[in-house]
Amino acid sequence: MRGFLVLEDGTVFRGEAFGYPDRSHGEVVFNTSMTGYQEILTDPSYCGQIVTLTYPLIGNYGINSEDFESEKPHVAGFIVHEACRRPSNWRASGDIDRFLQEHRIPALQGVDTRALTRHLRRRGTMRGVLGTGTVDIEELKAVAAAEPPLSGDRLVPEVTNHEPFTVAGGERRIALYNFGVKENIIRWLHREGCTVIVMPARSTAAEILATRPHGVTISNGPGDPGDVPYGVATLRELLGKVPMMGICLGHQLLGLALGGATFKLPFGHRGGNHPVKDLNSGRVYITSQNHGYAVRSGSLPPEVAVTHINLNDGTVEGLRHRELPLFAVQYHPESSPGPTDSEYLFHEFIRMVDAYRPSN
Repeated sequence: MRGFLVLEDGTVFRGEAFGYPDRSHGEVVFNTSMTGYQEILTDPSYCGQIVTLTYPLIGNYGINSEDFESEKPHVAGFIVHEACRRPSNWRASGDIDRFLQEHRIPALQGVDTRALTRHLRRRGTMRGVLGTGTVDIEELKAVAAAEPPLSGDRLVPEVTNHEPFTVAGGERRIALYNFGVKENIIRWLHREGCTVIVMPARSTAAEILATRPHGVTISNGPGDPGDVPYGVATLRELLGKVPMMGICLGHQLLGLALGGATFKLPFGHRGGNHPVKDLNSGRVYITSQNHGYAVRSGSLPPEVAVTHINLNDGTVEGLRHRELPLFAVQYHPESSPGPTDSEYLFHEFIRMVDAYRPSN
């Protein structure tokens, strides 16, 4: 079955349909990771996006029951150059085609993903429509041009929990403020000896403090941080009351709560090979990233220091308050997928929590 991706500027990319035979709409983005397609598909931060993978062969190790970052995939569509129909891996319990069919996600293979990526790099992230079967290209062009921008005010409610729940663990109590958390963040905190209380995105500061947390982790999530003003307001009330660590969208929301500003990147940072420099130590880390917005350099007040920068474009990748116990990074220290260079940040957060935790 034929398939088509039509971008808002009228550009058409052709391929072969696989996955679920349907039409989907979303923001078209690319990810440069060489592995980890299952984690990418199930990362809530991709909610509402049609994801293109630049690595040419996808699906060769299948789908397994252990590498989910949430209970289901969140992408609106999926585009690859070649989809492997016969995976070979001892953990595999299925293939990517069947997985996408089961979750009703349309996909294309045989697409010139290099040309698509170069187009998005030149023109910026675009809205698009993915259609399969017999379609009217002119109609898809009109639909793509009329597709509304990806909005966080409808995305975060789709990926957060609606009632608090607890993952029992050690004596440390960490409130995880959930805007679309990846499971591996919860796993990391649990492995570090924490009981994790997962709080919905609409939680107030009073509700979070009522859980008696020793620290707060602000999660990743989809969309524009400017579309989540309630999260910014809650974090502003929490400043100075409990140690905090922000990750990805959590980094952006914390930046806004501290008085900074954010902006949309031309085509975002998505992949497992982004170089980030620690300005304090001078070390460079290879990081896993997935975001389309960044904190604007120079917008933060004097009491907030920029701690990390992206070596590709100089954007802010980390911040820390000079007096209050909080820091945040734009990338994913839990990886999944990606390098594990930045796992030390979880240990740093735990040391900060222990330093402020009552001895009794």
